[in-house]
Amino acid sequence: MRFPRATRLTKYRADHAGEEPPLTVSERARLREAERQLREVADGERVPKKSRGVLRPGSSTVAMFEFIDSCRSGTGEYAYPVKKMCQWLVVSPSGFFDWKRRPDSATHRRRDHLKVLVREAFTRSEQTYGYRRVHAQLARWGIACGPELVRDVMVELGLRACQPRPARMGLTARDLAAGPIPDLVARDFPPQAGGAPTAEAPGQNLVGDTTYIPTWEGWVYLATVIDCYSKMVIGYAVGDHYRTSLITAALRRAASRYRLQPGAIFHSDRGSNSPPQAGGTPTSAEFATTITALGMRRSVGRTGICYDNVMAESFFAALKNERVSRTVYPTREHARRDITRYIERWYNPRRLHSSLDYKTPQEVHNGWLNTQVAA
Repeated sequence: MRFPRATRLTKYRADHAGEEPPLTVSERARLREAERQLREVADGERVPKKSRGVLRPGSSTVAMFEFIDSCRSGTGEYAYPVKKMCQWLVVSPSGFFDWKRRPDSATHRRRDHLKVLVREAFTRSEQTYGYRRVHAQLARWGIACGPELVRDVMVELGLRACQPRPARMGLTARDLAAGPIPDLVARDFPPQAGGAPTAEAPGQNLVGDTTYIPTWEGWVYLATVIDCYSKMVIGYAVGDHYRTSLITAALRRAASRYRLQPGAIFHSDRGSNSPPQAGGTPTSAEFATTITALGMRRSVGRTGICYDNVMAESFFAALKNERVSRTVYPTREHARRDITRYIERWYNPRRLHSSLDYKTPQEVHNGWLNTQVAA
């Protein structure tokens, strides 16, 4: 007959009572500690996975106390006794409770206030700003802090700017019927200008291009005219076709709303990366007539080289990343209204540009006008 384990152990101790020497005090203490650790293992108690970050070398005591506070009994995803967590992290329980009773430091209060402002700046940008633009926005509000601190706070809050989606676009198709048109810009795109042609005043050098946006009703087409001095979209047209009249409408709108310099250059590509139903190009005879009537000069880049019109491409990339790829347009009218709102209420008056020293296009344009009035 086989007895249970506990019974066998009791019987063994009774049969061999005088054979084993008694345990010393230190041996009994070590035995109790070993039994306690075995009970913890049997009960499934482990150091929480969440604590791995604070267990790294160099972690501050305050970081450990904050972790303990987030995992103490009755709160958070984990619930462990404070004393046990202090043992795991090798910190003093009394030190933890002293830290809890101590009022928040000035640094801690400032960081909490900064979190509110960072979230506000990020929300106002409709989740489009990274930490550099958020830092620039805080500086405009008079908040003194470093960009790395802003990045740490955004990581802590889980704020991540929208990311561009990869897209495959067709190469520019050249208009074979167009005559020779010079490249008056000659890729004079300095890095400090954000890859744009140089300009000493508004209305001197303009760039333009067209793109297409999907809706449930079909394609909607957008033609733009951008001023190289301020990066402002000074003219645009939205329609359900891609004929030359769409491009000329954008140019006429720019000329009617803003003062263009005599002999201003309008730079574009030689054709279009067109979807189905395309038909217009900025190298057509109709477009040439409009350019001449407005007292402007045409300039075109090389075929298939996107860098020759990088400012216009940059605007389309921002539009699609920050608006188009984050929504769906049931109708062409929905798309037209949203594009207009983006240009008139966000891109021109509020969006900060790194190449403009984190100013808005409208501010740069107004700044030039103020210098002319002062002169």
